[in-house]
Amino acid sequence: MKKIFTPPWWAVSPHIQTILPVLFKVAKPDTHRQRQELTDGDFIDLDWLGKPQNGQPILVILHGLEGSSESHYVRRMLQTAQNHGLCAVVHHHRSCSGEPNRLARSYHSGDTEDIHFTLTQLHQQYPESPLYAVGYSLGGNVLAKYQGEQGEQSLLEKTIIVSAPLWLAACAKKLEKGFSKVYQQHLIKQLQAKMHSKVLQTNLVEKMPVTEAQIQQLSTFYLFDDKVTAPLHGFADVNDYYQRASGKPFLKNVSKSTLVIHAQDDPFMTDDVIPAAVELSEHVEYELHPKGGHVGFISGGVPWKPRFYLESRIIHFLKS
Repeated sequence: MKKIFTPPWWAVSPHIQTILPVLFKVAKPDTHRQRQELTDGDFIDLDWLGKPQNGQPILVILHGLEGSSESHYVRRMLQTAQNHGLCAVVHHHRSCSGEPNRLARSYHSGDTEDIHFTLTQLHQQYPESPLYAVGYSLGGNVLAKYQGEQGEQSLLEKTIIVSAPLWLAACAKKLEKGFSKVYQQHLIKQLQAKMHSKVLQTNLVEKMPVTEAQIQQLSTFYLFDDKVTAPLHGFADVNDYYQRASGKPFLKNVSKSTLVIHAQDDPFMTDDVIPAAVELSEHVEYELHPKGGHVGFISGGVPWKPRFYLESRIIHFLKS
């Protein structure tokens, strides 16, 4: 039975839903790190909660843009997994585990090769263990694209996609308007800092598509993706990147059980991310809530100790 999300009276604002969870993080359970060396010379770091016994389900967690295992939503999911005796592992996108990645390239919204590598490794190491995944924001878009690309060959038995920017061009434009610009500015500063450190490395500077002076001018996602993301990752330009990396067109090809959760008031998005029924395969359950903000979904409690909808919904879906 589908659960209904209703925000408390003090958290109906999408910005309270989006910002308050960042300020009141739960304690993060103890994790241990595993480094995966990639064939291109780079690496991916995994943070493990528990040690899986073969046959025990494994929940793979994909964070959002510039997130990590320290992100508020990842901490809560790890804590919830621990409470339910579920083994979980956080897949860090390149450069997001606290250590710069080695190559000029990094990660992007449509990069499914790295998660496919991680899932393949897990499947080989624990062949009897069902693999589940939850992806937030950018990580959710990656999972939507992966599920559609792989179809029946997907290594994931169940997938949950939360607050994913499934139509990237519309989301980039939304973040240039109103209060949403605050979120864009916060994230762009982090991306710029990473680019600054790379152009200062003698072994990378010639491979970078921008100079140190140009980085500061890339003040929007549209500009950053056009001058950095697209050329670094093999796209013709920003429009080619947004078209090919957006997750929404892939949902019709999903062949494994998938839940997509959106809030209509998400300050990172417009209604362009909302798929029509004909754009969904029969294996996709789509849940659209009027309220909830971006990876928020505060369902109760008090402002200094909020309760959340997402974790209980995710566990319910995995066990159903």
